Amino acid sequence: MTVMTTPGHPVHALLSRVTGDAKHAPSAHSTLDVLWILYDRVLRVTPGTADDPARDRFLLSKGHGPAAYYAVLAAKGFIPAEWLDDMGGWDSPLGHHPDRLLIPGVEVGTGSLGHGLGLAVGTALGLRAQGHLDTRTFVLLGDAELDEGSNHEAIAYAAAIRLPITAIVIDNRSATHGWPGGIPARFPDWGVSVVGGRDHDEIERALRAVGDRPHLVVAAL
Repeated sequence: MTVMTTPGHPVHALLSRVTGDAKHAPSAHSTLDVLWILYDRVLRVTPGTADDPARDRFLLSKGHGPAAYYAVLAAKGFIPAEWLDDMGGWDSPLGHHPDRLLIPGVEVGTGSLGHGLGLAVGTALGLRAQGHLDTRTFVLLGDAELDEGSNHEAIAYAAAIRLPITAIVIDNRSATHGWPGGIPARFPDWGVSVVGGRDHDEIERALRAVGDRPHLVVAAL
């Protein structure tokens, strides 16, 4: 098991440069490990291939807490580390929600709850139509977003047409009341992996899983 616990890790140091309430610190620290493993070990995208039609796609549906996302983008060379010092500044490209027109490597502008999974389904469908059959689409959702009805339409559609999409949900047990079976029960006909949210090797194996239907990765904290 590989766990990122030391504050001395480079991406931790980058995240520490983001300050203020806009950082949404609990959200940032809960998503940091998954985002790091996704970009460091799994996604086929680099600053040099960010416009390659065959690149893998990642969409941050949990767009109201992007500080960890920005730190990972800086660590992987998509954006200058200095940008982190002024997140949310009046002339900073790093807003409280990510903006694809201002930030290299960002695929969509997000922040409104319930939109990211539908956008990811459309992205995966478009890639299939264009013949990019080896290109994968990933989307990170907040668990509370699952109360939005648009997500359930996207979940059902992705399952019905067997889209090659991986959805990631951080489960901090804030939105599972009244749902027997927890978060996996909200994704019928999807493949499911439940992993430790800090266990890097488990996260990597789950993110690399490829089957004949969409896949859900629940990272439990």
